[in-house]
Amino acid sequence: QEQLVESGGGLVQAGGSLRLSCVTSGRTFGTKSMAWFRQAPGKERDFVAVIIGSGGTNYADSVKGRFTISRDNAKNTVYLQMNNLKPEDTAVYYCNVPDLGLWGKGTLVTVSS
Repeated sequence: QEQLVESGGGLVQAGGSLRLSCVTSGRTFGTKSMAWFRQAPGKERDFVAVIIGSGGTNYADSVKGRFTISRDNAKNTVYLQMNNLKPEDTAVYYCNVPDLGLWGKGTLVTVSS
């Protein structure tokens, strides 16, 4: 069965960095787009970044220049490098395969001021 498992979340001070990982299992997603979303407390789930099969990327305006999405198809893993974190980045971060409507269970990122 296809699964997405996120890791790498935690507590960090403002200005710090974290790298999230999303490992896929059950099948390979090398040709499919992979995305990160996030959901802050009391808010809707929002788009963060996407990487398509060819490696092209797109980002939400709020994270451009600070976050970088990448993928290692050999490891079936998608990453989200988050730099210069801000308190407003606090959220549960979810990995997603848009074509399949597949979601992970999320990893919590908390940024203290």
